[in-house]
Amino acid sequence: MLFESPPSDGARVALRVGDDALSHDALRARGLAHAASLRAAGLHPGDRVAVWAHPEPATVVALYGHALAGLVSVPLNPGVGARELAHVLADASPRAVIGRAPAGRDATLAADAPRTPVPLDARSPCLVLYTSGTTGLPKGVVLSHGALAANLDALADAWGWTGDDELVHALPLFHVHGLALGVFGTLRRGAAMALLPRFEPAAVAASLARGATMLFGVPTMYHRLAEQAERDGAIARALAAARLLVSGSAGLPLREHRRIEAATGRGVLERYGLTETLINTAVRAAEGARPGSVGRPLDGVALRLVDDARSPLDAHDDATLGEVAVRGPQLFDAYLNRPDATAAARDDSGWFYTGDLATRAPDGAIRVVGRRATDLIKTGGYKVGAGEVEAALLEHPAVREAAVKGVADDDLGEQIEAWVALRDDLTARPEDLAEHVASLLAWHKRPRRVHVVEALPRNAMGKVLKASLGGEHK
Repeated sequence: MLFESPPSDGARVALRVGDDALSHDALRARGLAHAASLRAAGLHPGDRVAVWAHPEPATVVALYGHALAGLVSVPLNPGVGARELAHVLADASPRAVIGRAPAGRDATLAADAPRTPVPLDARSPCLVLYTSGTTGLPKGVVLSHGALAANLDALADAWGWTGDDELVHALPLFHVHGLALGVFGTLRRGAAMALLPRFEPAAVAASLARGATMLFGVPTMYHRLAEQAERDGAIARALAAARLLVSGSAGLPLREHRRIEAATGRGVLERYGLTETLINTAVRAAEGARPGSVGRPLDGVALRLVDDARSPLDAHDDATLGEVAVRGPQLFDAYLNRPDATAAARDDSGWFYTGDLATRAPDGAIRVVGRRATDLIKTGGYKVGAGEVEAALLEHPAVREAAVKGVADDDLGEQIEAWVALRDDLTARPEDLAEHVASLLAWHKRPRRVHVVEALPRNAMGKVLKASLGGEHK
C-alpha cells in the first residue's frame, strides 16, 4: 500500500499553511479519523468517494485518509461545469461526496452506487482521476497504490527527494501533478509541504525564503515568476535558494528557461508524464537543467518511439519523430467502464501508446514536440511537429504565448497556422513572425497564417485547448 508504513519521524512537519503546521503523526491521525467516520457510515475498502478538491487542509486530510483506509478517491475540480460534473458522478458512481460543493454544483448521487469491497494490496485502486476530455467525454483513469508507490520512489531517486525537503505547493489537487506528486509524494517521503491557497509569486518566494527547498510548477507559473524575479531581487534570491525547481504538464519554453537562469542563476528541471502513465521521464537533479528536454526514462520505465504502424524506431538522433510508448509499473489499470478505450491505448504486451510525439537524443533523453492528434502536421509531404514551431515563435521578443496546428489545405494537405498573444508593450506583424520562424527552422516549417489574439484558451493546468483556437487573421 502507498502509505503502509508511517514516516520514520512522525514529529516532523507534514503540512504547513501560513503559520499553522501539522506533524506527520497528527495528519495521519486526522486522516484515519476521517476514514473511520466513513466506515461508520457504511463504506468499505474499494468504495469510491468523490472529494471536492479545494486547496485546503481538509482536502489533504480526506485524500490521505482514503488512501490509508483503502477507499478510492475521485477528486472533483471545484471549477467543474454542471454537465461534466454530472458525467463524472454518473461514471464513477461514488458512494459519497465530501467537501464544500461550489455554488450551483450540488452533487447528486446515484441510488444504486455500487459497493465494491476488495482485499487490499499493491494492485488495489487508490485514485480515479478524470482526463481533460479534449477528445470526448472525460475518462476515469484508475491508478493503483502500487503504480503510485513505484513512480514516486523512482522520482525520489531521480531528484534526491528526502524527508528533509519541503515543497511549495500551489497546484490543483485534482490532477497528477498536484495530488500524486505534490501531496502523495511528500507524504510518502516523510517530507513537508507548504500549501498555498493560490499561486502568487510573492507567496512562493516567501515560503522558499522561510526554508522550503522545492517548487513544482507549470509553465505559466514560471513565466510569472520570471517576470517578477527580473523586477524584484527578493524573489530572485528566494528562487536561487531552492534546491529544486521542477516544471511539468506542458513544455517550458526556452525563453523562460533563460529568463529564470539569468535572474536567479538556477535552472528548471522538466519531467514528462500523463494521467494514465504518471511520470515517465525526468531530468535528474544531478544533471542540472536541460532546456528543451524532459530527460531520460525513470528507473523501471521502458520507453520506445514507434512509427504510424506502432513499429519501434531505433533513431537516437534528436530529429526523428515518433509516438511515445511506455511500459512499466507506473501504468494505470484501466479506464473506468471503458474496456474499449483501454484496449485501444494499450497492446497485449503492456505497451501504452501515449499519443505524444517526441525525438530521442543519443543518451536516451526525450524531447516532446506535441500530441499526435493535434501537433503532427503533414504539410507538402513533410512531417512537422507543432511544438518545434511554437518554440521558435516564443523566441521572438514580442511573443508572450503561441500555439500552432495544422489546418486543412487543398494544395499542401495541411498548412501550418499559428495563434500568438503579444507582450503588452510590444507589437509585431504576422508576416514578420512567419519570417522569424523561417530564419530559425526549415522554410517549410514557417506558419502560412499567423493570428494575433488577446490570449490562448487554456485548461486548469495551463494546457492550450487547440480545438478552441479560432479568429481572423490580423
